[in-house]
Amino acid sequence: QVQLVESGGGVVQAGGSRRLSCEFSGRAVTKCAIGWFRQAPGKEREFVSAISGDTRRTYYADPVKGRWTISRDNDKRTVYLQMNSLKAADTAVYYCAAEVKDDGSAFVGLYDYWGQGTQVTVSS
Repeated sequence: QVQLVESGGGVVQAGGSRRLSCEFSGRAVTKCAIGWFRQAPGKEREFVSAISGDTRRTYYADPVKGRWTISRDNDKRTVYLQMNSLKAADTAVYYCAAEVKDDGSAFVGLYDYWGQGTQVTVSS
């Protein structure tokens, strides 16, 4: 059974840093791409970053490029999202998701399994 559990959310001041974790279970997930998405109140869920199952490919949305880093430790069954230089506009619920096809897609509909989300609030 595939499960993804996010952690690390909370309140952080603008300009600060936060690291999110996504712990996954299920043997096949080590071969899946893991993506991070976020959803702010009243907005659509949007792509943030993704990493391939073998960690060789990473992808970032333009708003976070150069500020954030995605990484993965398959031995620990965890994907991390290091968020630096946080802005008020980064406030959202952050979700991780697994994509069986391992494309690292930016499209919500192509992900097969989702976590419950973790809230990140950036205070200005």
